Amino acid sequence: MFLSSLPVKIISQPNGFKVEETGASFVENARIKALSAADFTGDLALADDSGLTVEALNGAPGIHSARYAKTDLERVKRLLRELAPFKNRNASFHAALCFASSDDGVLIEVEGVCKGSISKIPRGDGGFGYDPIFQVQETELTFAEMGVDRKKELSHRGAAFKLLMPQLKRFFDY
Repeated sequence: MFLSSLPVKIISQPNGFKVEETGASFVENARIKALSAADFTGDLALADDSGLTVEALNGAPGIHSARYAKTDLERVKRLLRELAPFKNRNASFHAALCFASSDDGVLIEVEGVCKGSISKIPRGDGGFGYDPIFQVQETELTFAEMGVDRKKELSHRGAAFKLLMPQLKRFFDY
């Protein structure tokens, strides 16, 4: 979707390929995954890491966003419960992308951020994960209330790809 304008063949994660995310940041985890994939395939690799940070919770769930609880619903419930005593509901979604080569290591790293706040109750039927409770700063909507195109335009992942694409086009001389 984001890379469709480039003259590249996209291959999803190889079977049997697993990487332990041991980084202390989204950027570090994306780097670990991209370098591991590049080494595993002997080719170029693009990897990401993303998650939600909440100010009042000292950045939690952060790099543990996907492992904050077993299911999306449990993650949302846990976050709302832990945030309940706080007035500050400021939050950010982060998406780090790393493009790497098996020969040259890290070629490009970027991080996109979408600022917003956590709603008191889930709203909307779209999206996944924390989308029903993440209200985008410049809108009155949660990601789950937005259409796919609007979410792509405003999201942390969209922001990261906006930073990445000019650099990839230069890399591929496109």
